[in-house]
Amino acid sequence: MDYNDLNTEDQKVITSAIEVIRRNYDGIHHSVGAAVLCKSGKIFSGVNVESCGYGPCAEPIALGAALSNGERDFLTIVAIDGGHPGYPVMPPCGNCRQLLLDYAPDAMVILTIKNKLVKIKVADLLPAPYKNFPS
Repeated sequence: MDYNDLNTEDQKVITSAIEVIRRNYDGIHHSVGAAVLCKSGKIFSGVNVESCGYGPCAEPIALGAALSNGERDFLTIVAIDGGHPGYPVMPPCGNCRQLLLDYAPDAMVILTIKNKLVKIKVADLLPAPYKNFPS
């Protein structure tokens, strides 16, 4: 992976996501780690929680940890695949894209495009988001 386009803070977020999945990897229940960098400079991480083939992804768990600690302004988020060598960065699923747009619309998402790590604004990942329109 090419890390040249990422700054030191971005690399810390990636490292935090790798560390949380490295400590908690369980191929059945916990296979993805995520971390979110808040405007305060704090990083919160989490793993997916899977049961019977479904459960919340790692991104909402990390975001929920930040929210539970009073954070409301988010800068960057990343998800890491713990089941593959090298802990590759992975993009958020569709549900997570909507959730991130609802809670962190100005945040950047680190993901891989053409084998290069890049940052993309959450809003650009979901061009036609669901919105609650007034009746």
